Amino acid sequence: MRGFTTMLLSLASAVALTVVVKPCLAQETPPEKITLFEYRPKSLFRIPITEVPRAKCPAIDMHTHVYANTPEQLDAWMKLMDASNIEKSIVFTGATGAKFDAIYKLYSKYPDRFELWCGFDYTGIDKPGYGPAAVKELERCYRAGARGVGEISDKGSGLVRGQVSKIHPDDPRMDALWEKCAELGMPVNIHVADAIWDYEKMDKYNDGLPDALSWRLDNKPGIVGHEGMIEILERTVRKHPGTIFVACHFANLIQDLTRLGQMLDRNSNLYTDISGRFSEMGTIPRFSKQFCEKYAGRIVYGTDLGTDKRMYGITFRLLESLDEHYWERGEFNNHWTMNGLGLSDDALRAMYRDTALKILKTRSLK
Repeated sequence: MRGFTTMLLSLASAVALTVVVKPCLAQETPPEKITLFEYRPKSLFRIPITEVPRAKCPAIDMHTHVYANTPEQLDAWMKLMDASNIEKSIVFTGATGAKFDAIYKLYSKYPDRFELWCGFDYTGIDKPGYGPAAVKELERCYRAGARGVGEISDKGSGLVRGQVSKIHPDDPRMDALWEKCAELGMPVNIHVADAIWDYEKMDKYNDGLPDALSWRLDNKPGIVGHEGMIEILERTVRKHPGTIFVACHFANLIQDLTRLGQMLDRNSNLYTDISGRFSEMGTIPRFSKQFCEKYAGRIVYGTDLGTDKRMYGITFRLLESLDEHYWERGEFNNHWTMNGLGLSDDALRAMYRDTALKILKTRSLK
């Protein structure tokens, strides 16, 4: 997950350097000196291993980014989607103006396979009079082909990082944009806060430490904390009931799905995607399954992990199989073992496709 791969590469480079400089001294780390970051256990349990190369039913990936920049790359992506039973990908450009237009020109050749979402124009957001021009650009992007907005991100330092005046999603200056999204029927993918482990003290009690250390927010003075950002999310959603919000990464409440469920109960315009939280789901498979079954119809499938056949297979294995105690390193897991959820066919259909179609307001992609 996230920075864990980078740490492994750094470690590998350090080891390689030692071997080159002093080959005679290269040896395994004594067991009593193995660090948490070096620990690479291999399961000895002889239990079923399920390969799931294709989604059980056609799926819509509701969380991707601009992974292709040439026709050749786009063609390769579509072939991967075909092989994995991914019917369509929703592409978050986060862009406006000429940048959005250029991206759309490439992807618009395949409207049945890709849908592009734009961003907001934040020019002058911390100055008097912000709003009308940004709304005008949103309307222009819609006419140019954008069908949603995303990914809009605020991890506590504001929608525009580096600003002295921090503007958050519930700021009155954002109201006109959220309302215009409702008027145009443009759903919004919104990222608030980050994983709870990133805010905790970086010590031996933090069970997400290997990943959190790379994304830590506990040492960022002046930001809105995890609790504050969750409150900002719900205030925004409640303030604009006509706007569809998809809070990505389980709204960064994977550690408290009960609370996320309560938010979904209170706000019919709020949805969530599962992107980037596969290892966490697989760590608590029974509770994750209960949540996904109960809130089928409010949860959409999304990856946020690039274009890779192995990646799709890992997500399908987690959702569809009952495999236990297996390891998926790199972008998918920090140090926890994973366990399959074995979701019901009804929950899978809802997550993979039906709920996305509801959000996208289309009966068929054919």
